[in-house]
Amino acid sequence: MENNGNPRFDSAAKAVYGKIGKYFLQLPLEIKNQVQELRIRVNKPVSICCVKGIYFFDRNGSLACRPGSNTLIATKEDIEECFRNICSYSIYSHQNEIRNGYVTLVGGHRVGISGTAVMDNGEISGIRDISSINIRIAREIAGSANELLDSLKNNVSTGLLIAGPPVSGKTTLLRDIARQLASGVLGNIRKVAVIDERGELAGTCMGVPQNDLGVCSDILDGYPKAQGIMQAIRCLSPEYIVCDELGGYDEVSAVEQSLNAGVIMISSIHAGSLEEFLKKRQAVSLLETGAFGSVAILNGQMQPGKIAGIYKAGELLAKIRGGYVPDCGRNDGGIYGVA
Repeated sequence: MENNGNPRFDSAAKAVYGKIGKYFLQLPLEIKNQVQELRIRVNKPVSICCVKGIYFFDRNGSLACRPGSNTLIATKEDIEECFRNICSYSIYSHQNEIRNGYVTLVGGHRVGISGTAVMDNGEISGIRDISSINIRIAREIAGSANELLDSLKNNVSTGLLIAGPPVSGKTTLLRDIARQLASGVLGNIRKVAVIDERGELAGTCMGVPQNDLGVCSDILDGYPKAQGIMQAIRCLSPEYIVCDELGGYDEVSAVEQSLNAGVIMISSIHAGSLEEFLKKRQAVSLLETGAFGSVAILNGQMQPGKIAGIYKAGELLAKIRGGYVPDCGRNDGGIYGVA
């Protein structure tokens, strides 16, 4: 098939070993451009998750909306070989990631892993008998944050928290905001520290970021967010700190310390809607630190990176304390021209 190359997609698909990987690589470019996740489950149909739905392969390489009698099925051996290939045949060197349920590939693609937990003194020390693998395609899209930044009038000096469900574009937006800040797109070139615990923002490989995060960004790759934030404050004198998926209470404390140090925070948190966001204790705790002046709510995986509404953090806190949770629609509570 002519011109069916998509370097981002192909770099992720090559992690899948053997015949299943060939099915992925032979997809038409139009499909590759839409794929968000590659899913492989033991004794289940191989599938791809796109913006418009989930599709399944038949053994001839064609796609169908539902599995049938000729559907491609992943075997236990397929899963095991794929897992070894993802770990570059050195599972031991990836144990710290595996115990947290993922492995990060070159390019920032994150591979979610399911299986049987190995417990040690009440803590997960590893995963055995891998039963499913989910490869999430990382997409570096220059300018993807323009709509959000335009709505904020390019002013993120009071801190920004981006909320959305999985595969809604949070990481893609954070990556582009870091790039624009550290490259002077938004005015003066800013010093940006990126805390990249899961390797999805920079996609660092052997110390070299695979994604463009600007000329004045420092990458703390693999650092737990709370520790990375504190180290950045102590050692790197950043103007901005960018990190993904805040949630732990130790991270809330670190965010508060960043505010005290005069550093501006830009980060994200999981939430399917504004109502869900306001019901999360961690979200409210993050707002109470005072580190975030604005909260952007994303539409969801059907429209990755699209903004449902932008809200002033202080107004949200006032509504919480007054017992009113605003609707998540674009016409209620939106600011900065997002209506």
